[in-house]
Amino acid sequence: MNNTLTYKGFFATVEFSDEDNLLFGKIEGINDLIMFEGSSVTEFKKIFKEAVNDYIEICKQSNKPCHKSFKGSFNVRVKPEVHQRAARLATMKGISLNQLVQNAIEKELEAA
Repeated sequence: MNNTLTYKGFFATVEFSDEDNLLFGKIEGINDLIMFEGSSVTEFKKIFKEAVNDYIEICKQSNKPCHKSFKGSFNVRVKPEVHQRAARLATMKGISLNQLVQNAIEKELEAA
């Protein structure tokens, strides 16, 4: 099951509130907080697309980038045993631990 929507290069998480009988979502990968909701899948998808279109227009008017920028570095927390095994494997392969992690991420992205 996929709990995301995509449109024009934007993606949003999707959740359901049984208490309110609503679908609600949040656009991810941006520097602002954009949330939306709908009472049916059709309505929810329509409102998501409207939210994206509105956000793109706001970004154009204020001359700011729509998507969050990424530096290319982040911390990864793993169990010490995993860290040790990964460092050993990287050494055995003659690559850095960073390269091993990058290769693993790229492989996972290709499979997606």
